[in-house]
Amino acid sequence: MDNMSSTETLQALSSLLYTDQGSDEDDSISVPPAARMGPGQIGPARAVEKDAPSKDSRQIWSEEEVAEGAQFDDLCDPRPQPEYEILLKQRVGTEDVFLGMSRKNPSSACCESMLVKIKLPNTKITDLVLDVKETFLDLRTPKYKLGLHLPHPVHSEEGRACFITEREELEVTLPMDRPLDSINLA
Repeated sequence: MDNMSSTETLQALSSLLYTDQGSDEDDSISVPPAARMGPGQIGPARAVEKDAPSKDSRQIWSEEEVAEGAQFDDLCDPRPQPEYEILLKQRVGTEDVFLGMSRKNPSSACCESMLVKIKLPNTKITDLVLDVKETFLDLRTPKYKLGLHLPHPVHSEEGRACFITEREELEVTLPMDRPLDSINLA
């Protein structure tokens, strides 16, 4: 009896997998339904939301998905990117160095500001156009273009810039916006 039920079970399974749902004239071989499945048929069936707000079908992403500073990326601009260096700075006094009274240490977690040094040979100070956002620095000159995504958010309004003509270098000092500094450095 068990043998009979297992045989019937196998035949029922075989009929499910190898059903012929109308054969094409070109196909002389029966293709199982599992072979006709595509990637969209894997997993549970998804319900289509009819009340979802309609999006513009020509848009491939929303404005929230675009990174800050992406509008400055110009791939057709032939100007080279100048050499730059990012340094993290912290204010330390004698009580920090000799007595260890504050909780500061030499790690980058205790740094308060960011210094960006940009080498601009053969550039005048009047040629510089600098725009600093919370996470992006944009520098334009007639010879150079720099669009720099900053490693930490900064207070852009409180920053300072200084052009050193002897070294032909622009130094931009930006205080970092670190919300946990009151906890870490208290």
